[in-house]
Amino acid sequence: MHRTAVVGTALATATAAALVAGCRAGEATVDGRGQDGPRALASTSAPARETPRPHRTFTHQPTAKPKATPKAKAVVHPPRAATPAAPRRTAPRVAPPVVPFGTSGDRVRELQARLRALGLFQRNPTGYFGTITQASVSAYQRGHGLTATGSVDQRTWTSLRSATRTPARDELYPPTTLPLAKPDPRCKTGRVLCISKSSRTLAWMVNGRVVSAMDVRFGSEYTPTREGLFQVNFKSRDHVSTIYDTPMPYAMFFSGGQAVHYSADFAARGYSGASHGCVNVRDKKKIAALFDQVKAGDKVVVYK
Repeated sequence: MHRTAVVGTALATATAAALVAGCRAGEATVDGRGQDGPRALASTSAPARETPRPHRTFTHQPTAKPKATPKAKAVVHPPRAATPAAPRRTAPRVAPPVVPFGTSGDRVRELQARLRALGLFQRNPTGYFGTITQASVSAYQRGHGLTATGSVDQRTWTSLRSATRTPARDELYPPTTLPLAKPDPRCKTGRVLCISKSSRTLAWMVNGRVVSAMDVRFGSEYTPTREGLFQVNFKSRDHVSTIYDTPMPYAMFFSGGQAVHYSADFAARGYSGASHGCVNVRDKKKIAALFDQVKAGDKVVVYK
């Protein structure tokens, strides 16, 4: 073979081997220059021997479980001593009154009659427990070492009953609201309509004895009822006033146009009104019975 050809063939073979094996850093390349860069492994026809690694023996170690964080112990407080409940204060039980305020009836009449006997109730029993009766009860309580409540409890009622006698029927059911006044001396003889302005009562008296009595009212200050000794002039059962055109039933005239008669206004309004000078009676049954007993000529005494 030609030498040139041989050299070319050898060069080509070397070049191919270099391309396959790569380059090592610092070795000359085909053009004689150094190669900087990563060092390539040389390729040979026999596989490169690997340096055997030392044999390692592995022993199985159990994986340690992470230690559990201990739970914080709950703080147990000792039970608190139970605070004893404050005793409930209950109002003292008050017994219901024996005679309740604002009521009416026989028990009220008895209460008023007993108070009147002691001079603490300044009118006849009415059977109604109002403020006047309450004030009288308070006065009794103050005078007998009791709490002045004005309420009739059992203690007050027992004390009052022991201090007074049992009232008679006439004391329980008097004919007038206010007690009869002491009769005028002119009323003590004969048949007399004895009329007291101070007590606002009329007493029909025969020979000094009271036969019947009733509440009356009088004229106003502008039309006053005349006072003095008179007599019944005439009677008119269904009289009607010719001046005021008002009914005057059971009229018994004693001084001009002034008469004793029934008054529906007095029965309805009481003492809030007044007459035009006549003596008004509000109890129709009583004046009707009186009208039948009185005769013309009987005396009429009107006094303070």
